[in-house]
Amino acid sequence: MNNILTLRGKRFTQEPRKNGISGVKVPANSLIELSHLKAIHQSLLKVRTFWQEINLLDGVLLSAYYNKIIAKSNRISGYLSSTKEIPNDSIVGAKFNADKDKHIITHYVSRELLDNTIVLSENVIHLFNDTFPNGELTDKEFDDKQLFNSLPYEKYHLSKTAFRAILRDSVFIEKFDVEEVSQSEIKNAIVTFYDVNTNIRVLLEKVGIDISTANILDNTTVLLDEKYLNLVYTKIPYLVAMAVEDFSMLSPDDFKTAVEKIEIPIPSPTNEPVIGVIDTLFERDVYFSEWVEYHDMISDDIPKESRDYNHGTAVSSLIVDAPNLNRNLDDGCGRFQVRHFGVALQSGFNSFTIIKQIKEIVSQNTDIKVWNLSLGSNDEIRENFISAEAAVLDEIQFENDVIFIVAGTNSSTGRKKIGTPADSLNSIIVNSVDFENQAASYSRQGIVLSFFMKPDVAYYGGGNGKFINVCEPLGLGQVAGTSFAAPLIARKMAYLIHIMGLSREEAKALLIDSAIGWHRQKSFDNRTLIGNGIVPINIKDILSTSDDEIKFIVSDVSEKYHSYNYDFPVPISNGKHPYVAKATMCYFPKCYRNQGVDYTNTELNLVFGRLSNKKGETIKAINNDAQHFDDAPGYIREDSARNIFRKWDNVKHISETFTPRKQAKTILNTDNPQWGMSVRTIERLRKRDGEGIRFGVVVTLKEINGVNRIDDFIKLAQLRGWLVNQLQVETQVEIYNKLSEEIVFE
Repeated sequence: MNNILTLRGKRFTQEPRKNGISGVKVPANSLIELSHLKAIHQSLLKVRTFWQEINLLDGVLLSAYYNKIIAKSNRISGYLSSTKEIPNDSIVGAKFNADKDKHIITHYVSRELLDNTIVLSENVIHLFNDTFPNGELTDKEFDDKQLFNSLPYEKYHLSKTAFRAILRDSVFIEKFDVEEVSQSEIKNAIVTFYDVNTNIRVLLEKVGIDISTANILDNTTVLLDEKYLNLVYTKIPYLVAMAVEDFSMLSPDDFKTAVEKIEIPIPSPTNEPVIGVIDTLFERDVYFSEWVEYHDMISDDIPKESRDYNHGTAVSSLIVDAPNLNRNLDDGCGRFQVRHFGVALQSGFNSFTIIKQIKEIVSQNTDIKVWNLSLGSNDEIRENFISAEAAVLDEIQFENDVIFIVAGTNSSTGRKKIGTPADSLNSIIVNSVDFENQAASYSRQGIVLSFFMKPDVAYYGGGNGKFINVCEPLGLGQVAGTSFAAPLIARKMAYLIHIMGLSREEAKALLIDSAIGWHRQKSFDNRTLIGNGIVPINIKDILSTSDDEIKFIVSDVSEKYHSYNYDFPVPISNGKHPYVAKATMCYFPKCYRNQGVDYTNTELNLVFGRLSNKKGETIKAINNDAQHFDDAPGYIREDSARNIFRKWDNVKHISETFTPRKQAKTILNTDNPQWGMSVRTIERLRKRDGEGIRFGVVVTLKEINGVNRIDDFIKLAQLRGWLVNQLQVETQVEIYNKLSEEIVFE
C-alpha cells in the first residue's frame, strides 16, 4: 500500500478576471416579439396597482418569472435597473417553480424605480413597434450592429444600451408578479421575511404583532405562535419568504433496552483530541465519565426524565470508546475526549432556542474543531429554502474553522425527505447502512434545494435486525439510527484534523473521496440515500492507497478570480502518461438563506488534467469541462452546468472511468509535460464573499498497467520545489504526542 502525500510549499498563482469587451447577445434561434414585450409591460402595471393600496413599506416586492433555470449572466439587466443600482443587488429571494425547471427571483426595489421601469418598458415598446412593423426580431437581426446604430433613440428617451438590455431580458422573462405565501397548517413556525431594509420588530408592530427579543433570530427571521401566524397570513402574506415548523420532537431512533451493566476497563484521558457534542443530556454515572466534560444547558426549573439522558449518553459513548463497544467497527482511531452540551430533552424542546445556543457554544469553545450533532427533526425539509437551523450551522462554519457532523435523521414510516438540520450544506451529513452495505430501512432521502447531494456519506448505524452497541445510563444498549453513524464519522474527521494535521477542507475531501472510490454510485435513488458512498471502517484504509495509485492532497486560498498551479510533475512512461485520474474538492462558502434556491454565494470551479498547447485551453480537463475556456464549443445551459459539472456545489468530484483496456494518454504540451489544476471563483452577489476562501483537493492517479510510480512522483515533485510529506499514521501520532506535551519550566 502507498501512503497518501501532501504537497506544500508552492502557492497557486492568483489572477484577477480579465474583463473582455463582448457585446450583448441572445441565444441562437431566439425570437423577440412585440406581443411578449407588451405582456411583460402589463405584468409590471399589475404589480404597481397591487402596491398602490399598500403603504407598509417604502419600496415594493416583485418577482421575475424566468422561462428556465437561469444563469447569473442571464438575469435581468434592463428591467429594474438604474444608474445607481443593478437588478442583481435588489434580489431578496429565489426559488424554483413546481416542476423545478424555472427560476422565480424576487426583488425589493423603490417605488420610483418601478415607475421608471414602466416608463422605460413603454418607450421600448414604441421604438420596437416603429422599427420592426412585423412585430418580430430574430437573433441574427439582434446581432446586426449597423441596424441598431441607426435607430433614433433620443426621440424615444432611450439609450441603445437600455433598449438592447430590455430586448434581451424579454428572451428569458415570462412575466413579473407578486409572490404571496399560502396559509399553512403550521402552529409554531420559524418565519423568514423578505429583507426590506426595515427593522423586523418595527415592521411587525405595524400589523399588531409584538414579539420579544428572545423570539428574534436576526433581522428577517422570527419565531411566531399560531395566533401571530394567522395575522401574518391575513395581513402581510406577500412579505413571507419562507416558514418552517419549529421542530420540537426528535426523529425516531431504534433503541433496545439496556441489557447489562458495562464493566470495560478504561484509562484516564491524557492528550486525546476533544470532539464537541450537542445533544440531549449526559449521565455522569457511566464507566467513561472521566472522558466527558459535561455542560447542562437546560434550566433547573424544567423537569428532567430518565429517558432524556439515553440519546446523548449513547452518542458520547461512541465518540469516546466505539472500538471497545463494537469490535467489528474498530477504526484504529483510539479514544477521544468529549465536551458534551445538553441542550435538548427527549420529551420535547425548542429548536429556535437551540439555534441560538449553538452559536454561543461554538463561539466560547474555539479549541474544538469537530462538532457532532445527532439531533434532527421528524418533519421533512422544504424544496425551495434551507431551514433556519441548517443556515445557522452553515454560517458558523463559514465564519469559524470548524465542521459539523450531522445525522441524516430517521423515519419509522417509510421513505421521507431528510429533516432539518441535515440540509446544512457545509456540514457532513451522514446516513446509515446496515452491515450488508445496504441503505438502512429508516434512512431518509436527499436531495436539498432540488440540487445539492445530501447526505454526503453513509456509515454503519445498525439495521436489518442488527444493532450498534452503546453505553446508556443503565448499561449496555443496542441501537440503530443515523444518530449513531454520525459520531463514528466525527471520530474519523477529528483524527484526520488533529492527529494527521489536515485542514478541515482537506479532511472532508479525503473522507468523501474514500467513500467514492473509482465506482461512484450511478443510481440516483441510491445516491439520495447514501450520498457519495460508504466510508471505509479503518482509518488506514482512508490514509493509504493501492500500490498502483498516487494520491496527493493540495490546498490553497482563492484570493482572486483565477487560482492555478501548472506544476504537478506526473511521471512519464514511454513518452506517455499511463494514468486515469480523479479529484475531489471541498470548500466552505458563505451562504445566504434569503436567496432561497440560490443559497451558496460562491462557486469554485475545479479543472485538473494534462497541460495543453491548444489555443484557449491551458488544461485538458479530465471531465471535459470547458465552461471557462476561451474557445469553449458553445453555450452551456445553467441546468447542465449544475447537473453535469455541479456548478454552485461546495463538493466537487471529477473523474475518469477506469477500465482494463484504458489507453495511456499522450503528452499534449511537449514543452511542458506537466499536469495542472485551475480553480475559478464566481460570485453570485457583488459582496466578494469568495475572497480568502480555502479549498482542499484530493487527487488520485491510477497507473493503468499496475506499476507503482510513487517514488518517481515524489522525486519529481521535490525537484520542482514541492515539499512532499507522506501521511504515515505512526509518524503523525508521534508528532501529535510531542506537540501535546506540557513543558514545565523550572
